[in-house]
Amino acid sequence: METLTAQLKAQNDQARARLPQESLAVMDDATSTLAASGITDTSLAVGAAAPDFTLPGVDGEQVSLAKLLTDGPVVLAFYRGGWCPYCNLELRALQAALADITAAGATLVAISPQLPDNSLSTAEKLELAFPVLSDVGNVVAREYGLVFSLPEDLRSVYDGFGIDLPAANGDQTFELPVPATFVIDRDGSVAWRFVDPDYTHRGDPADVLAAVKAL
Repeated sequence: METLTAQLKAQNDQARARLPQESLAVMDDATSTLAASGITDTSLAVGAAAPDFTLPGVDGEQVSLAKLLTDGPVVLAFYRGGWCPYCNLELRALQAALADITAAGATLVAISPQLPDNSLSTAEKLELAFPVLSDVGNVVAREYGLVFSLPEDLRSVYDGFGIDLPAANGDQTFELPVPATFVIDRDGSVAWRFVDPDYTHRGDPADVLAAVKAL
């Protein structure tokens, strides 16, 4: 099976071939600016204590990190939303790896700032069998050092694509998390992480699984 990294590259190549150069320039500039902000270095580091949280799942049930950790390590995947094709590729790849992650003793959880109804739509569309949590207002993502605000020119580009972030997230902040994956050991510390301001890059499930097995 093709790796997630290869799928993401193919998606990006196709997108860059069809999108207007003006839009690509705005998107590339925003990515470069975000990378230069140092957000990767200021986000939650390996060895740090993972902030606890309690968030609603698509079924309305409250899910807490502390409770999940009583059963073993936890894989936290922060994604932008179901409107993002790169997020959808990542979530599908994680679903494909779910059996292996579970067999290795870990629990997989995905988190986005989407409203619960939109998280439910994402989970149903992609047939996800792991918890998909709604971090409305990016409260938890902020504690993990992942939150940034879309610049004005990029908001216009997204609007042209039909992406309505206020409707997806229920606020007017235009804030998103940098896509990131954390492997949390059962003692609550970060054992491994992938944080990249370039939203076309994600932690590959093979690397996530290797990190879990290394615990």
